[in-house]
Amino acid sequence: MATVISSFSFSTLTQSSSQRNLTTLSSNSPTFRFRVGFSCLNVGVRASNSASKMVVRCSSSVAEPPTVSETKLNFLKAYKRPIPSIYNTVLQELIVQQHLMRYKRSYRYDAVFALGFVTVYEQLMEGYPSDEDRDAIFQAYIQALKEDPEQYRVDAKKLEEWARSQNPNSLLEFSSREGEVEGILKDIAERAGGKGDFSYSRFFAIGLFRLLELANAMEPTILEKLCAVLNVNKRSVDRDLDVYRNLLSKLVQAKELLKEYVDREKKKREERAEPQKSNEAITQQQQFSSL
Repeated sequence: MATVISSFSFSTLTQSSSQRNLTTLSSNSPTFRFRVGFSCLNVGVRASNSASKMVVRCSSSVAEPPTVSETKLNFLKAYKRPIPSIYNTVLQELIVQQHLMRYKRSYRYDAVFALGFVTVYEQLMEGYPSDEDRDAIFQAYIQALKEDPEQYRVDAKKLEEWARSQNPNSLLEFSSREGEVEGILKDIAERAGGKGDFSYSRFFAIGLFRLLELANAMEPTILEKLCAVLNVNKRSVDRDLDVYRNLLSKLVQAKELLKEYVDREKKKREERAEPQKSNEAITQQQQFSSL
């Protein structure tokens, strides 16, 4: 089977970030590699200086954020078992992306973001050999980012259950109703509208898509209206969802190649074992005949 080389992007962290990446799958090796590029965030520091005065603002209450290496090390310490490379390489790249989001000054956790990440994680880890290990990896991953994995799960489940009870019209009318999830969406709309910290990300876009999917509200006009009431740029959401769908397609292709490789190696082992079994049977027969 020839080597398969595919390109896909999972790099946009903000509405303006852009990067490239490469997926390389080789059927001649047990190692299947994903190279997923992610953007680096440049933080500018501006000083205001004039002839009359200079203002310097310092804050001793904000701790120095950990480095990417420290976050990745925390993950490896929390989950010490080996992870198959088809999963591990993507996880390592995802944790770099999420680290950069997590420690942006404008970052603030919200339930839609959590739903988006949980959706991506479940898609990525679908078919993982052990459900117990899959959950342990999730715990280690979120804890490495100094966040609460249980909160991610609870909030994602809460939004999923709420979305299943909605229809296209009620989904868009959250601002006129009271309720826990309605309150979450109102808060996001206010912050995204400039009344607080809000950092758009691809995980947020995927969370929106999951809400629409569960509410059976997949018409493009519904997404457009939902983005409008949430004060989110629809063009960015459309772009990120296209990349997400492409990523899922490449993951399916990679897992199929991995399955083919495993099946082929299993067949080779069985074929090699057949002559050995035949020889053992002949030897036993000869020993029985000599008695």
